[in-house]
Amino acid sequence: MTFMELARNRFSERHFDSRPVEEEKLQRILEAGRIAPTACNYQPQRIYVIRSKAAMEKAKATRASLYGCPVVLLVCYDSETVWRNPGDRCYENYNAGEQDASIVAASMMFEAEELGVHSLWIRGFDSKDVIDAFDLPANHVPVMMLALGYPGEKSHAAHLHAKRKPMEETVREL
Repeated sequence: MTFMELARNRFSERHFDSRPVEEEKLQRILEAGRIAPTACNYQPQRIYVIRSKAAMEKAKATRASLYGCPVVLLVCYDSETVWRNPGDRCYENYNAGEQDASIVAASMMFEAEELGVHSLWIRGFDSKDVIDAFDLPANHVPVMMLALGYPGEKSHAAHLHAKRKPMEETVREL
């Protein structure tokens, strides 16, 4: 499968099967995040694996919709390690933490898809709830959760999944 086929086929899973994700596959997914590009290669990503019953209950308590997935990756960045651009005149002391964490998460998401593991990008939570639930260090900033698992019987792409704006609407040459 080419990358373009992989990218077109991947969709946000909202009907997970309860089957656990094999450790070998989880490690490959985590490796895809480890080798993902980050600003100046500072590698500020901090990933927490959530799969025990107690940890999953904490994740649910943050109001995140997990859709019955067996494992969640909480993707954060370390605000003390992140690359900063003090010279940006629009965004004072801009930091690349969210973009680094997002690149890492996207890399893991596509590796999961290649392995037949479905995923769901989750940001419907309150960061303070996540920090408190998992007692995260003050410098670990939650960016998103990546739910992982196998598709359940009702698995299907959302009705708007394949709808894309024309290239002319989203791309301009300067």
